[in-house]
Amino acid sequence: MDNELLNSGYAERRYEGPTRRYVQVLDLREDAALVAEYRCLHARSGVWPQVLQNIRAAGVLEMEIYLQGRRLVMICTLPEGLAWEDCMARLAVAPRQEEWERLTARFQQTDAAGRSDAKWQMAERIFHLYE
Repeated sequence: MDNELLNSGYAERRYEGPTRRYVQVLDLREDAALVAEYRCLHARSGVWPQVLQNIRAAGVLEMEIYLQGRRLVMICTLPEGLAWEDCMARLAVAPRQEEWERLTARFQQTDAAGRSDAKWQMAERIFHLYE
């Protein structure tokens, strides 16, 4: 990836009402070929349309995944009134979600049988400029 592109930042979306942001981490297996394949699987043309529909239907307003080496960082934005646990419960029973979890588990250094909310670990915010 071009450093100039990385250093230009990423646009943020603004929402009418209040939102909550959730940040999670997960490590990929130590295999460069698997990391490259995982990257392709998450390219706009690689993610199954049903999975995108499931994420939106569960209530997620925005989701981003960042990659640094083998470490993934996922940032999800939910409307303030939607509990994270409720959102993940909806997602877990969505069509083809279990199949997607099995597919992506082969790349992830985690329990292959786990749901998304069990595989991804919440990150603790230890600094915030505005607090």
